[in-house]
Amino acid sequence: MIISSRTSIRASLFLAAVLGLAAFDSRYPVLAAKVEDRIVAIVNSDLIMLSEVKRELAPERERIEKRYRGEELSRRLQMAEAIALTTMIERRLQLQEAKAKSVEVGDQEIKMAIKQLNQQGEKLDEKDPASMKSVRDQLLLLKVVDREVRSGVMVADPEMKRYYQEHRDRFALPEEYTLSQIYLKATPEEMADAKAKAREIMAQIKQGDSFEDLALRYSDGPTASRGGRLGLVRQGELLPAIERGVSNLVPGGISDVIDSPEGLHIVRLDDKKPKQFRPYDEVRQEIQALVFQQKSEDMFQAWLANLKNKSYIEIKFGNAPLKQTTSIPAPPPSPTNRP
Repeated sequence: MIISSRTSIRASLFLAAVLGLAAFDSRYPVLAAKVEDRIVAIVNSDLIMLSEVKRELAPERERIEKRYRGEELSRRLQMAEAIALTTMIERRLQLQEAKAKSVEVGDQEIKMAIKQLNQQGEKLDEKDPASMKSVRDQLLLLKVVDREVRSGVMVADPEMKRYYQEHRDRFALPEEYTLSQIYLKATPEEMADAKAKAREIMAQIKQGDSFEDLALRYSDGPTASRGGRLGLVRQGELLPAIERGVSNLVPGGISDVIDSPEGLHIVRLDDKKPKQFRPYDEVRQEIQALVFQQKSEDMFQAWLANLKNKSYIEIKFGNAPLKQTTSIPAPPPSPTNRP
């Protein structure tokens, strides 16, 4: 089966992996009984074995098997297997590039990394070759991406200002309200009487009675003595039900009766500050990090696409050993063809 070059590279790898691993899954008892290990992918001169994929997948398989059953379990496992194989192929390509670029990791770097991981709660043994290799590979991946991708990422001031303008809500300050309320405390058993009382208060407000006088007369809250005045509060500090009740009010507006876990509320919006934003100079470093991360990800995907484009990648599947293959031609990277 040949995947069209118009299909994205990662999608092609993923589809081929889905097809391929279905044939090797332990849920197919005939194959499982006959085959202990097998080549499932060729990445240039490297082989990826079925046992490696199973080892990579083991933690996710355990999580999925605890959560799902039946057909959904089978579907989830097949998807997880495909993702694991695709990830392994991409990792092999990056490690091969690290070797080609003479990127190296010293033993001392590995020991320091293991020490840090152990301090963070990871249990790794310096004498375990598998642990050492895993840490070495991770450090190689970080180094090669730093050298080949991140070192070339530059963030200019016009880019940061454009990001600031396009994402202003990200830097918005919480809205500020000045509120007053009439609060009726009520247990579930008292709620019917409290609602009747609240309707009576609302009727008096509509007739023009003073909100402050009604708060002084009826409110159970500690603010009753000052006419129900709550003062300045910020968005996010209110009970969610009250926040929803006042969000569309204009200054001077009075909410409907609001039901909350603490009782009933009639809220007046006395003042509302217009939305304000943190100034650009205050958030400049934050924006620089965000733009750098975004550009780094874009460049990484283009770099990875180029690695795939110039590589030989073959995913093997089928019941007959090594006879059916999926060759994946890698199309040239473009803005609309991302891995």
